[in-house]
Amino acid sequence: MREILKRMRLTRDRVLTTAIQLADESGLHALSMRKLAGELGVEAMSLYNHVTSKEDLFDGVSDLVIGEINTPSVGEPWRNAMHRRAVSAHQVLRQHHWAVGMIASRQLVGPLQLAHYDATLGCLHVAGFSYRLAGHALSLIDSHVFGFLVRRLDLPFDPDKMDAWVERNMPQIDPAKYPHVHALAQRIIDAEYQDADFEFGLELILDGLEKLLATAVDN
Repeated sequence: MREILKRMRLTRDRVLTTAIQLADESGLHALSMRKLAGELGVEAMSLYNHVTSKEDLFDGVSDLVIGEINTPSVGEPWRNAMHRRAVSAHQVLRQHHWAVGMIASRQLVGPLQLAHYDATLGCLHVAGFSYRLAGHALSLIDSHVFGFLVRRLDLPFDPDKMDAWVERNMPQIDPAKYPHVHALAQRIIDAEYQDADFEFGLELILDGLEKLLATAVDN
């Protein structure tokens, strides 16, 4: 399959999608212009006909990843739309975990990102949120999505990493000295958390926004 792909005509979209595949397989550190060119079966200089720099590559990749997130429709029930969008963002960024920091660091807003946020804000505004309140709501939801994922990368929710985490950390958590930390750690080990924590926080945020919308007077 890769040999077939290497014979395909080089385009910006192909460069960006291949970059995402490479980062998914090997991590962001593998995303050099040289390795990307090798994956595409071309010389590194050929890439510059489609991306002007590594920063342009990262901008384009970030925009494509955001484009994978479910976009609300203006006019649909806002709470369902925001819940679906947040869960979709959580899933997409778990799949492309290397993109969490990259997206947060981008200065240039791409066309897919603009369309996504415009529709999201439009959904909230048509539902009765002022633009100011819609902006706060969007920022709060995204902070939960990104913050949860950053924290998750440091915690042993991945079953493949659990044994190493237990071996390294549990001996230090003396239940006599730290009974509450030990109790929580044990529940993490027993897989009582996983992604339920994400839904718990998201529902709290949506409940709060629903109450705020009911009392809001500024549109």
